[in-house]
Parts: sequence; structure tokens; C-alpha cells
Amino acid sequence: MTVLIDVDELRRRLATGERTVLLDVRWKLGDPDGRRHYLAGHLPGAVYVDLETELAAPPTATDGRHPLPGLATLRAAARRWGVRDGDLVVAYDDLGGMSAARAWWLLRWAGVDGARLLDGGLSAWTSAGGQLETGDVTPAPGDVELRAAALPTVGIDDVAELAADGVLLDARAAERYRGEVEPVDPRAGHIPGARSAPTTDNLNADGRFRDAGELRARFASLGVDGEHPVGVYCGSGVTAAHEVAALAVAGIDAALYPGSWSQWSADPDRPAVTEPGESPEQP
Repeated sequence: MTVLIDVDELRRRLATGERTVLLDVRWKLGDPDGRRHYLAGHLPGAVYVDLETELAAPPTATDGRHPLPGLATLRAAARRWGVRDGDLVVAYDDLGGMSAARAWWLLRWAGVDGARLLDGGLSAWTSAGGQLETGDVTPAPGDVELRAAALPTVGIDDVAELAADGVLLDARAAERYRGEVEPVDPRAGHIPGARSAPTTDNLNADGRFRDAGELRARFASLGVDGEHPVGVYCGSGVTAAHEVAALAVAGIDAALYPGSWSQWSADPDRPAVTEPGESPEQP
């Protein structure tokens, strides 16, 4: 699948008036001011997307911090953004795509084949001389129709089996994988059998995705061989979407575990490994 769009192609589309919906998905763990950042400066015509309320259902103890939104909720949000059937929808952020990938993944999961990530995000746009505008944008409502499950997911009862029979990648920072720190979730560690694959390693120093060959080599070194199923999780299913996007750039299909560590670690009956090679710790 096509995942990325670069600044030059985006500028060409905007200049020629081709139907393009821009989504500003600025969100960072611990930073509640995404909308304020958007209002202070965003790509011309971009609509602000609230990750907490539009790209996730309310958190619960059993489903994790960012459960998938219901299809009706996502459809209402996409129509508010102005999305119509057949549109190209470009999501961006100021974090190398780490939060925008959630919008990209959800739209692809819901059958929007025209969803793309702006490679390099806001910084790539401004570095290329792209102008920003301030204030809010309210587009004409869209009429897009969505269908669930166009991309695969894996649930809490199947993810351990995937780790045993395939390749399960943990997209969090390596120190969280090892259990050295855990800033937000109930327990430290990782799912037994998972392999550490920090999302930040998908990117070059300039915040753009590494090329397809580099990404294939990266994932091959983690055991992704094209013959076994691949799944990805993170803390709450947000940055794991970035890893799914990177795998797609490399030509590899992968399932997302939406509940991720926030769901797994909240269940006292699920084991946690705190160092690679150690036996799982049972609470």
C-alpha cells in the first residue's frame, strides 16, 4: 500500500486543486495543548484532529488507554473533517508521524484507501518554505462511508500466541521494553516473546521515514522474514500504528494490537517479562 506523501507532491496537489484533506494530529503524551499548537500555526486548510476524543474511545481498565473508537464515532469525525469518498487524506504532526499515524491507520482500517502520512510532517513543510496559517478551519461536512477491519488487528487473547508462532514487535522505547521504567501503565516489562523495536528507529535524523530497503533490513534483523505473521504493540496503540506504517513502507503486512501494554499490564493474570531472556514475572 502507499503510505507516504512528500511535501513536493502535496504542494502540487494543493496548487492544482486536487481534492486533499489535511489533518493536523498534534498530540504528545503529557502535552494536552495540541489544539493550542494547531491554532498558533498549521498547514493551510488543515483541520485539527483530537486524538483523545476522535481517534480513541474513552480509556477503561479492561481495554487500555486508547481503545479503538466505534465506527460511528470515527465516521462522524471524518465527516467533520470534510472527508468525502475518493479524497486523498493527509495526516501530519510535529513528531515524525508518531501521532498522525494513528489517524492514518484508523482511516486505512476503516477502508479509506487514500489515507497518507506527510513524510517529515510539519518541519518538512516549513523547511521547504511552506507557509502556515493560524486560527481554526471548519470545512464543509463530508459524506465518507467507512467499513471496519480493512486492516488486521490482534486481541489480548491471541497476541501471546502470535508472539510464539510469529513475530511480535514492541514499539516502545527500549528502556520501557526492558522494564527499567514505566511512566504511565500499571506494570513494567513486556509481553513474553515480544521483540524490542522502538518506533524512533523507523526515522532518519530529519524526521522522515527511512527508505524501504533500510526498513526491510531493520525488520529482517528482528526476525521478520515474510513467512510468519507480524504483530505490533506499544503503550496504548498509538505509536504502534507508526510501526505498522513503517512495515507497510517495507512491503510487510502487520496486525496492530490496539489495547497494547496498557491493556495487557492491567490484567494481573497476564505475565510480564522485565529483561530479555528472563522468565515472566507473575504478579
